Amino acid sequence: MRRREFITVLSAAAGWPLTALGQDRPLPIIGFLSSLSARALSGPVTAFRAGLQSVGYEDGKNVAIEFRWADGHYDQLPSLAADLVRAGAAVLVTVGGDPPAFAAKAASQTIPLVFMVGRNPVELGLVASLNQPGGNATGINLLIVETETKRIEILRQLVPGSPRFAALINPKSADAGVQLSMVQSAAQALSQQIKVINASTDLELDEAFATFQHDAIGGFIVVADPFFVNRRDQIILLANQRRIPGMYFLREFAESGGLASYGVSLSDAYHEAGLYAGKILAGTKPNELPVIQPTKFDLVINVKAAKMLGLTIPTPLLATADEVIE
Repeated sequence: MRRREFITVLSAAAGWPLTALGQDRPLPIIGFLSSLSARALSGPVTAFRAGLQSVGYEDGKNVAIEFRWADGHYDQLPSLAADLVRAGAAVLVTVGGDPPAFAAKAASQTIPLVFMVGRNPVELGLVASLNQPGGNATGINLLIVETETKRIEILRQLVPGSPRFAALINPKSADAGVQLSMVQSAAQALSQQIKVINASTDLELDEAFATFQHDAIGGFIVVADPFFVNRRDQIILLANQRRIPGMYFLREFAESGGLASYGVSLSDAYHEAGLYAGKILAGTKPNELPVIQPTKFDLVINVKAAKMLGLTIPTPLLATADEVIE
């Protein structure tokens, strides 16, 4: 199987009719559960639909996609998952970390599940193994948590000589403990001082950037979390206003005006999720589809943002970038 590069594309549809024009038989339903908001993922669902179409399924014609958005409210995920089960979903697709996947697993042990998570699903207990998932679930591991070290390394190249960085973490995330451990281990291995700042509300984000400036933080990384994806524009605005270089985990941050990002392409990830969902609708069992892991990670650098921040991007780093935004 070809491992694709990953990116994002979503659509703000709230649901589709259960029957297509000219058809009396109800369409099979794909229940799409996300911890994010529809607006934050205004790009990836197009790629998800394209993945479905590549195996012969088109939303509104021979399949119906029911979307449920938690908008960062993790406590709503169980009820949203249960709602999709009651709606008669033939396949469940979850995105936005492992909480939606756990909610879907709790809602049904039999409905096939295609998940998208940021760390090892075997360690999470979602599957028995990557090659032979077992049970009713399979999906995609974006390896976001495992690449935190690389993001710190790149930030060091972007802001050479800075004695102190910060890591922005959502303490309410299910992965907060693991993420904190990974960040601290990476910083220690690189002999880099790093201050962890918690933020899970808009006010705390404002306070975090005030702390960055007060403590003379040379740069910061945003640790992967749906809350930060939903607040992407706010984070970039605060970073640019206070002239603090930031390193992000999704290219959408760099495309929206952030300094740089390193990670998988969400669009390709959503395409693969659509492909898997379509294959399952066509009769393939989840345990016959191995968990996909990316082999390609993109470095995106926004030169315009660098100029705004007063930075000169090192030539060797620019040469290795997969994309440079002028």
